[in-house]
Amino acid sequence: MPLIHRRKSIPVRVGSVTVGGAAPVVVQSMTNTDTADIEGTVQQVKSLARAGSELVRITVNSDEAAAAVGPIHERLLKLGVAVPLVGDFHFNGHKLLKAHPECARALAKYRINPGNVGRGSKRDTQFAEMIEVACEFGKPVRIGVNWGSLDQDLLTRLMDENSAKPEPLEANAIMHEALVQSAIGSAARAEELGLARDRIVISCKVSGVQDLISVYRELARRCDYALHLGLTEAGMGSKGIVASTAAMAVLLQEGIGDTIRVSLTPDPGGDRTQEVIVAQEMLQTMGLRSFMPMVVACPGCGRTTSTFFQELAQKIQSHLRQQMPEWRKRYIGVEDMTVAVMGCVVNGPGESKHANIGISLPGTGERPVAPVYIDGEKGPTLKGDRIAEEFQALVEDYVARSYAPVSTKEPA
Repeated sequence: MPLIHRRKSIPVRVGSVTVGGAAPVVVQSMTNTDTADIEGTVQQVKSLARAGSELVRITVNSDEAAAAVGPIHERLLKLGVAVPLVGDFHFNGHKLLKAHPECARALAKYRINPGNVGRGSKRDTQFAEMIEVACEFGKPVRIGVNWGSLDQDLLTRLMDENSAKPEPLEANAIMHEALVQSAIGSAARAEELGLARDRIVISCKVSGVQDLISVYRELARRCDYALHLGLTEAGMGSKGIVASTAAMAVLLQEGIGDTIRVSLTPDPGGDRTQEVIVAQEMLQTMGLRSFMPMVVACPGCGRTTSTFFQELAQKIQSHLRQQMPEWRKRYIGVEDMTVAVMGCVVNGPGESKHANIGISLPGTGERPVAPVYIDGEKGPTLKGDRIAEEFQALVEDYVARSYAPVSTKEPA
C-alpha cells in the first residue's frame, strides 16, 4: 500500500460511523426516490447499504418527506439495516426540523447549504434555527456549500473588493475564495451558536476537476474540520466516473478528504449502487481501503480471440460482489483477496501466481487446458466445458479454507 499521510482533522461521530481523525475514508451515497414514498426509499437505502454505502443521504424537502423519515428509519432497523441516514435540507429546513421532531431525531446528520437557507437578515435566523435543532438533538451537521447555489451577497462583496484592487484576481479565483469563506465562516457561526467542533463536517462542491482540487487544497490549509469530497454534477457513465476519480484521487493522494461521494447521473432506470461501487473501487485501487476481492484480468489481444476469459472474469467479479455481504459477516480479511483471470500464456501464469488464486486460460492456438495457481503454487488444471463452474467452486473453497471465521476474531 502507498504511504499516504492523512491530513489531521477533527473526528465526527455520525451514528455508528466516524468521519475524520484517524478513521478510514467513508463512502457515502444518496437516494433518488421521493422520500415520502416510504417503501421505495427503504428499498433503495437497503440496496445502497448492501452495496457498501456507509452513510446514505435522503432528501427532506416537504412535510410529507419529513414525516416519512421516522418510519423509514424504523423500517430499516427491522430489516437489519442500521446505516446512518443524512437529511438533505434546502430552503425550508428550519421549518421542517422544528415541525417534525421525529425526523430531527431519526436522522444521524443534517446537511445544510448556506446558500439556500434564506436571504438577507433571514439567512442568519434560519441557519441559527437549524443549528439549534442540531444542538438540541445532539446531531452533527455537514455545512455543504455548492457553487451552483453560492451565497450571492458574499460573492458580490468579494467581487466588488477584488475589482477595486490595483491588480484584481481572475473571477474564478474569487469564486473559489467565496466557496471557502462561506464554508469556514458558516462553520464558525455554527460554533458560536453552540455546535461543537466535533459535530461539523464541511464541503465545497464544484463540477470542475481543477476547481475542486484548488478549493479543497485551500480548505485543508485553512481549517481542521472533517471534509466531505465530491465532484457535483459529475455526469453520466464514463465521463462522470473519470471526472470524479481524476479530482478526488489527487486530493486523496495528498491526504485530503474524510468522506466521499461519487455523484453519478444514473442511466434511465439504472442501478443507483453504481456510485457506491465506483467510490469503493477508487479507494481500493489507491490502497486506502479494502471492500471486496479484486479481480485482475488482462484486456485481451490478438492472442485471445475467444471471449471466454472475458465472460469468466465478468462472472467471477459479479459472483464476488454478490457473495461479499455474506462473506463479510463470516470471514476476516476476505476483502483483501485477489483473483486473477488471464487470457493466454504470455502473462497468465505470472499474474496468477501473484494473486491469491488465479487461472490462466488458453489463448488462440494454445493447448485447451487452464492451470490454476493457489497462493503462488501450481494447483489443478481445468479443462472441458465446466471450467467456469469448477474455478468458481475453487474460489469458494479457497475463501472457506484461507480466512478465519468472524467468531474467532479477538475483541479489540
